[in-house]
Amino acid sequence: MNEATAEEEIDVALIGAGIMSTTLGAFLKELQPHLKLEILEQLPGEAQESSGAWNNAGTGHAANCELNYTPMGADGSIDIARALEVNVEFDMSLQFWSYLVKKGAIPSPNEFIQPVPHMSFVIGEDNQAFLKKRHAAMSSHHCYHGQEYSEDHAKIAEWTPLIMEGRDPHQKVAATRTLNGTDVNYGALTSSLLAYLQKQEDFSVRFSQSVIDLERRAGGGWRLFVKDAITGARRIVNAKYVFLGAGGGALPLLQKSGIPESKGYAGFPVSGLWLRCGNPEVVDQHSAKVYGLAAKGSPPMSVPHLDTRIIDDKRWLLFGPYAGFSTRFLKNGSLFDLPKSVRLNNILPLLAVARDNFPLEEYLVGQVLQSASHRYDSLREFYPQTNVADWEVVVAGQRVQIIRKDKAHTGKLEFGTEIVHSADSSIVAVLGASPGASTAVSIMVHMLENCFHEQLVGHWVPKLKEMIPSYGYDLKTDAALSARVRADTAETLNLSKH
Repeated sequence: MNEATAEEEIDVALIGAGIMSTTLGAFLKELQPHLKLEILEQLPGEAQESSGAWNNAGTGHAANCELNYTPMGADGSIDIARALEVNVEFDMSLQFWSYLVKKGAIPSPNEFIQPVPHMSFVIGEDNQAFLKKRHAAMSSHHCYHGQEYSEDHAKIAEWTPLIMEGRDPHQKVAATRTLNGTDVNYGALTSSLLAYLQKQEDFSVRFSQSVIDLERRAGGGWRLFVKDAITGARRIVNAKYVFLGAGGGALPLLQKSGIPESKGYAGFPVSGLWLRCGNPEVVDQHSAKVYGLAAKGSPPMSVPHLDTRIIDDKRWLLFGPYAGFSTRFLKNGSLFDLPKSVRLNNILPLLAVARDNFPLEEYLVGQVLQSASHRYDSLREFYPQTNVADWEVVVAGQRVQIIRKDKAHTGKLEFGTEIVHSADSSIVAVLGASPGASTAVSIMVHMLENCFHEQLVGHWVPKLKEMIPSYGYDLKTDAALSARVRADTAETLNLSKH
């Protein structure tokens, strides 16, 4: 690489100015304040991709209402293990945010989090039976105590009038409601975290900066070749550690690193649309995030849901998402992102996923070809008396699902989030999508445990316990601690309104 006109030395380079990088930056500054950190973002501001308020559902994913986290086994039993894991991971986020609020690092929790009940809603006798079993399994566990279930039209109408108004009174329906759900503006949270970081010494953020290449340094660490998108000026950033938290942009940079651990990874991009309503006469009749069942063969991120959103002090309704396919890895990315990511080491996984996921491919093609009237038909299943004039179409954020080699050395499509790091932990990437932002704190803690074990054991554990009181304990088995932690975070984050 040539024409670099400037060079600097830092401890940690954080690529991407979204919820992942700002969360890790906040952790590192709390654990080791003297570290020199720099965030590099190719767009002109923070949280303009997946962390942006309109680019995700804003659900505080605690697995209260997402039915894909509680599959039914062949014997008819409901497995809640994944739901419980996500549930307590979100507790970690609430604890860390509470710590920052108490410290004054975040001025007001009301800027980014609001209490909104989480509901599941199904239609049909078989789905009623599934939801009833799910409720029985979940409500018997202390993490889900208080979750309500009903098949009664009148009761469900009390919980969410829009869902039931105009519905056939003989239709078989069922719903669950969890009152301690939340709506989270991850864009506002990202901005608050960044504002706090900018007050710290040895921290900088640079926008409109693209990392166009990177290479190992002979003495350890990484050399990043950075280009200014506005001036075209180039510079070199030498970093001891690199964190790739750039959403869909993380995979191409991970591939450029050339580390053996990156081999076999590929990405499957999924785009999407929302329907959005801002009419107060409609919005004020709905206060919940209501999740239904995904269509057969669809990705988990395409589960239909009708959500209350609170953004910039205004209430909205959001319905969707309607999935689609794009070869871009970022909303502001290039149509060549997918083809440029193909390597000899990931061709087989890509082909295997293409072969084994025909229902998903068929579903995505159908979504791309779907007309506006079909979209509103889907909405009417949730909200029978929909007035099309109240709604507008908005583009959702781009998601890149993970494709990786499986044990048979072919390929598997993953719908979670995965940490990939070099053997010496000098470069780390977060790949994948849902539950993503909601579990950013848990993801960062796992990364610290995996990549900075020596520091964690030697110095960081007491501070981590201060930031996350449940650290080192299992909230899934400790009912008393779970209750104490939830009461404390609810009070600090002003979530005790219901």
